[in-house]
Amino acid sequence: QEWQNPFATWDPRDFCNISEIVLPMDTYWSPPIFILERVNGQNPELNYMVLMHNGSFNSTRPFQVTLTCSLVILKFPFDTQTCNLSIASFLYPAVTDFVMKTRRTPAEIMKDSQSFLLTDGEWKFTNLSIIEYTEVMNDKEYSVVTYMISIERRPTLYILNLILPTCALYLLDMAVLFGPSSLEEKINFQIAIILGSSMLAVILNNILPTSSNKPPIIGTY
Repeated sequence: QEWQNPFATWDPRDFCNISEIVLPMDTYWSPPIFILERVNGQNPELNYMVLMHNGSFNSTRPFQVTLTCSLVILKFPFDTQTCNLSIASFLYPAVTDFVMKTRRTPAEIMKDSQSFLLTDGEWKFTNLSIIEYTEVMNDKEYSVVTYMISIERRPTLYILNLILPTCALYLLDMAVLFGPSSLEEKINFQIAIILGSSMLAVILNNILPTSSNKPPIIGTY
């Protein structure tokens, strides 16, 4: 965070050429912000800010939070999800008191985000965009900055453990159905196929999230 306070300035030549100092966050006013999609998390312990001689404040505070995100799993496991991280302050109206602006471009933020994101996880970070707008609440407008984060699922594990075994079962089912075996052997094998398909359906049910309105295509078929 960076903001300007014209009442907190001094001439470094009058104070042994000191051009910046580190102060606790409660020494001066600081922007009170909230993450709208936040469920829970840990507040930062680094409650300090840097004050420059020209009245410029700079505060870097790491947050670790859990956010809510609406999932669309129709194309699971080849799906791409977009989650929002909205930062707002509903204490000061945007028109007269408090306006938030992003300091860097989406490309710069995306480059930094890729360096922090784990590359060997289930999700692949693909894109980031920023929207700055005002939200009306109780007949007042408030400044909101929303980061739209796009992530893509890595489907390799699901292909090996779910899709390929399912295809193999049904190919084997067709081969036995049209094969020269006796009717009794076909019935016994069909029962084994049904049991195997049921186990795969249970595995699929445990994997899929339940927060989507539409079931995935793979689950339907």
